[in-house]
Amino acid sequence: MADTVREIERKYEADSTTRLPDLAGIDRVATVVEQGVEDLDALYYDTPDQRLTAAGITLRRRTGGRDAGWHLKLPAGPGEREEIRAPLSDVPPPELTSLVRARVLDRDLVPVVRLRTRRTVRELRDAAGAPLAEVAVDEVWAWPAGEAEKPGAAGVAGRTEARWREIEVELTGGGERDPGLLDEAERALAAVGVHPASAASKLARALEETGLRPARPEDRTAAVASGKGGAATRRKNFGEKESGKKGSGRKGSGKKGAGRRGTAGDLVLEYVREQLRVVVELDPAVRRDVPDSVHRMRVATRRLRSAFRSYTKVLDRGVTAPVGGELKWLAAELGVERDREVLTDRLVSAVADVPRTLRLGPVDARLRIWSERHRAESRDRVLATLDGDRYLALLKTLHALLEDPPLRPGAGRPAPEIAARAVLKDYRRLARRVRTALDAPAGQDRDVALHRARKAAKRTRYAAEAARPALGRPAKKFAKRVKRVQQLLGDHQDSVVARGALRELATQAQQAGEGGFTFGLLYGREEARAADRERELPRVWKKASRRKYRAALRP
Repeated sequence: MADTVREIERKYEADSTTRLPDLAGIDRVATVVEQGVEDLDALYYDTPDQRLTAAGITLRRRTGGRDAGWHLKLPAGPGEREEIRAPLSDVPPPELTSLVRARVLDRDLVPVVRLRTRRTVRELRDAAGAPLAEVAVDEVWAWPAGEAEKPGAAGVAGRTEARWREIEVELTGGGERDPGLLDEAERALAAVGVHPASAASKLARALEETGLRPARPEDRTAAVASGKGGAATRRKNFGEKESGKKGSGRKGSGKKGAGRRGTAGDLVLEYVREQLRVVVELDPAVRRDVPDSVHRMRVATRRLRSAFRSYTKVLDRGVTAPVGGELKWLAAELGVERDREVLTDRLVSAVADVPRTLRLGPVDARLRIWSERHRAESRDRVLATLDGDRYLALLKTLHALLEDPPLRPGAGRPAPEIAARAVLKDYRRLARRVRTALDAPAGQDRDVALHRARKAAKRTRYAAEAARPALGRPAKKFAKRVKRVQQLLGDHQDSVVARGALRELATQAQQAGEGGFTFGLLYGREEARAADRERELPRVWKKASRRKYRAALRP
């Protein structure tokens, strides 16, 4: 069974002359307690082309010290990593390797470099004797895996043993770990000439100093593996800055200025890279059942598919359509878990709003049993999907598409021109579906039409969000207006789904002799809620469909 800890630490350069300052008295530190010396022996694993290293991930097998075992470290923010631990074994344990499957794909994990560390530990404690942080002075030896059995042995040509000294300061307190303590410690270290380490980790320094070539992007898709880039990078690439700032065009619109220099191909491929990065980055979070991770991964999957469908002037539909079909499959598999989460939250909240005098029978228990059964089924389905060959093939296909994109002539056109056309095309599709829904007779026909309009609203919103680096604030505002339509239609669809679940719960309660009164009451409330959304739609749509919002998109 793997355990997880949040690692919050900072590293510093040191040499044989470095002496630690007295850290007693900084922040809440009352005493510094010697903890002795530890001898650590770690073997680091990666793919031959070092994909984990490129993503800032480390996988090691370490003996010695208080936490011997397998350690997988995943980035969790500036200066923070999630360290997932598993017991010692001869080969990398499946509970850890599964978490990096989306990174390594079908590549083998092999030993890359070996580190031996002599660690001298001091513990910083508060006035009550509670631990706040550890300060470790590390003497490190590193050499390529398999090329030497001990420090000091000669390496092969071009590769050498490396040796250095460094200092780590890591927060160790319980629930409340204050990064301010790290700031105070850094100032104290700086006062005696100790400066932050240039390498992000021991592994990064070992790879550099032993002559092993650090992992580097094979092409632009490496941003997917590294987790670098993102929306801010995309806006910078297209010259968009925050509204009102110099260089952002007229009032930050992005219509004048550097945004015009980007091509439609650049715009769309950057967006596809970003969404694929999100999918890969969220894979381990979904496997670990991190809250909201399934939803975010599903959204990224849908955004990818929408980009392929909206920007057909840029990417060849004949190539992207099959990929879009696989993305639809993945979104559906993730949707089983996500829809269960949303539905359960909705029903629990609805039951809580019912006065106790109207809760007849074991309503809470019946709902809990129903929810747990569906949760187990949906959770197993999600994990089976991520462990399957079809998912792996989809990731490989997306990487290959980015390496050799099926560009159409429109890819060379200015990004604002093509982006505006794509967004407006999707808007016209949305408008037709909204009119159809408003004209449909009440009941199932209208429910289906509203659901189709919701999907069209989502696609239009995603197209506008993808266009933002080229179109600037008008695209942002337009996406915001369409999102309101999508949310209203989404609440209506959630009510449709909730009524189906309530009917199922009422039937089960009746069969168990419990009575279904309360579930019937909730069913009626959901009907009323859906009717409210239907009445609100004309007003919300009228506001979102104002001509001025569309006119602002045109370059």
